[in-house]
Formats: sequence, C-alpha cells, structure tokens
Amino acid sequence: MRVLGIDPGLTRCGMGVVEGQVGRPLSLVDVNVLRTSSDLPVAQRLVTIEKGIDAWLDEYSPDAVAVERVFARSDVSTVMGTAQASGIALVCAARRGIPVALHTPSEVKAAVSGSGRAAKAQVGAMVTRILRLDAPPKPADAADALALAITHIWRGGAQARIDAALAAATAQQQQRSIRR
Repeated sequence: MRVLGIDPGLTRCGMGVVEGQVGRPLSLVDVNVLRTSSDLPVAQRLVTIEKGIDAWLDEYSPDAVAVERVFARSDVSTVMGTAQASGIALVCAARRGIPVALHTPSEVKAAVSGSGRAAKAQVGAMVTRILRLDAPPKPADAADALALAITHIWRGGAQARIDAALAAATAQQQQRSIRR
C-alpha cells in the first residue's frame, strides 16, 4: 500500500509518501513541504497548494491519502488556513477517486509513539526509527505528514482486513439464507 500523508497548512503543507503493509517494514518514498508566502492573497496560496498536491498525486499514484483532521486551536486564523488547505487536499484526492482518511493529531501521535500526547520531537524521532532514516525529517510538518501516512497504513490496513472479514461473513449468511 502506498499512502500520501498530508499535514495541511496555508504557509507550510507537509507531504510524505510511505509504502508498505502491516507487519512489514515501511519505506519512505518521498517527503517535502509546500510553502506559500503570507504576502500573497489566500486564493493564490490555495492554488499553489492545489498544484503541489496534484503534482504529487500524479507522480506517486497513492492508494490512499491520509489528511490530518482539523481541530480547534486558539488562533482562529491558523484554524481557517489549515481547514482551507485540508479542503484542497480532500478535493484533489476525491477528484481522482482516491480514498481519503482523516486522522486526528492525537491518533497519529498514539500510533507512532504510543502516546497521544507525544511532543513533536518524539513523533519525529519515531518516524525516523520506523522508516529507518538517518535523521528526523525537517521541518516538523514533513515528519507529521509521514506520521499520517504511517498511521493510515497501520490503521487502514487493519480496518481493510476487518471490512473484508465482515463482507465475507455477510456473504456466508446470504448464502445460508438462499439455501433455506
């Protein structure tokens, strides 16, 4: 499974592609941060983010996109920019028919570090260890994007197995009903 993790932001939008499956070592495909200038109008900044996400979707053809779920912070302007960038990510993936999952920051922290209250440095250290990197990805937005992708592979893979088992059980029940 190949997942594009997106840590949305209007000034810095982290993007990371991870490949692998549950129970096997994961590998880094690429990581970067899209940056936009606060001097530009918001609409232009969103177009820049859209073009960057589209380019990554075209280049890496992910099986899924994992986006950080927007949560309320104290600064409303930060929340708005994050929500706008998140919406662009959702639209870009949906336009291509790529499944999208939203993961909360605490869910991601818990998945990669074991604690939903882990500090950014701890998340970066665990991403480095999980992907067998020489150094933590910088800035933190890059590490967060990779952590989102890792979380989705680990949790999404498990969810896919649960969904498949439920579908098989439903099919068996339907077959039994038909035979009666």
